Amino acid sequence: MGLFSFLNKEIAIDLGTANTVILYNDKVVVDEPSIVAVERNTGRIIAVGKKAMMMHGKTHENIKTIRPLRDGVIADFQAAEHMLREMIKMIGIKSHLFPPALKMVICIPSGITEVEERAVKDSAEQAGAKEVRLIHEPMAAAIGIGIDVLEPNGNMIIDIGGGTSEIAVIALGGIVNNTSIRIAGHDFNSDIMEYMRKQHNIIIGERTAERIKMEVGAAITQIENPPDEFPVHGRDMLTGIPKEIKVNHVEIAQSLDKSISKIETAVMNALELTPPELSADIFRTGIYLAGGGSLLRGLDIRLQQKTKLPVRVAEDPLRAVARGTGIALKNFNKFPFLIK
Repeated sequence: MGLFSFLNKEIAIDLGTANTVILYNDKVVVDEPSIVAVERNTGRIIAVGKKAMMMHGKTHENIKTIRPLRDGVIADFQAAEHMLREMIKMIGIKSHLFPPALKMVICIPSGITEVEERAVKDSAEQAGAKEVRLIHEPMAAAIGIGIDVLEPNGNMIIDIGGGTSEIAVIALGGIVNNTSIRIAGHDFNSDIMEYMRKQHNIIIGERTAERIKMEVGAAITQIENPPDEFPVHGRDMLTGIPKEIKVNHVEIAQSLDKSISKIETAVMNALELTPPELSADIFRTGIYLAGGGSLLRGLDIRLQQKTKLPVRVAEDPLRAVARGTGIALKNFNKFPFLIK
């Protein structure tokens, strides 16, 4: 313990395409959409997170909304740095005389390049981090679910986020094989928007598509306790007049079929590449689902039918990755898989 150790603050960040979650003192202190609103003329940041999300799709020509992350990686370096800086301010860390020295563990997709890793580190350092380590999403998800990742047992994790779906087999504190595909929650939204346009001649925005996915989204047509029909408001393609139509889970399941099939194919490919001893472990333990995409009704059943293996959805799958990142933060110098 150094003289100024009280100035060291440790934070864990799940930097997601759709949402950014920050843990401080083992508590989720920030859970905001990964989006910023910028004034075009001056480049000034007007809003970050939920406030910026409320502006998304409703801006005039002097305001634009930016998603700094695309497919799990930083697409706009400056916006990402501003977003991180503002979200760290939301934590409310008090600094009296000296700014606190921030120690961070940040979660990243397993399929990103070294250049993309560097961009994440640089953004964190620009936002005030003194020491940064990175952890791959499937590994963080496994730790967050409660799996002992250092044991010589194979576990398969599927983490379906906003920009990427990560499928990984983990054993002995490392990723034995991983498949990262850029089909995830945002693609589901795009599928719903396209379906509405083709089948109902109605144009809807991204936020409406997200709402439909949450209210009546499904991966299979036959589900227990199906949700009620959901009223959708959008613009009629023929008349240009706003109108309302009602959709049900069967329609949404049909619209998402193509994207879910791609995830199924990736899962089957990952199983084919798994060493036989680990395959035997996975037969016993099954597959674990994490990430917001795993909340889609019937997705676990569909994957179970495809793989003939037990599929379990993590408890609070939206925050499983963030929880795992927080545990990794506590073991900053112990876990061999934290990337320096």
